[in-house]
Amino acid sequence: MATKRAIKKKSSSSSRNGGSRSRTSRGSSAKKSTRSSSSRKSTSKKASRRKYSPSAGKNVEREMHAMKKGKLKSGRSGKKVTNPKQAIAIGLSEARREGKKVPAKKS
Repeated sequence: MATKRAIKKKSSSSSRNGGSRSRTSRGSSAKKSTRSSSSRKSTSKKASRRKYSPSAGKNVEREMHAMKKGKLKSGRSGKKVTNPKQAIAIGLSEARREGKKVPAKKS
């Protein structure tokens, strides 16, 4: 009779652990969703276009290198540029002057 009680206790404890099983199944479904999201990207209807031309990126890259070397200077005052955002802005403005594909400056 004691063995029947032990068996009942084991079966009730296994139902408590059933929650862990559902966690693993959730994890596997999350993996499936990542796979489907990658396939969505390839079959998307909207074609992604570049906002900035590759040559505009090269302008920004050149200005960033100049800033890190300490050779990039501001326009009017002639002070050294130390802020990376300012270096990017200088590179993009030069790309705009050259007529490269760059979005209009926000005012």
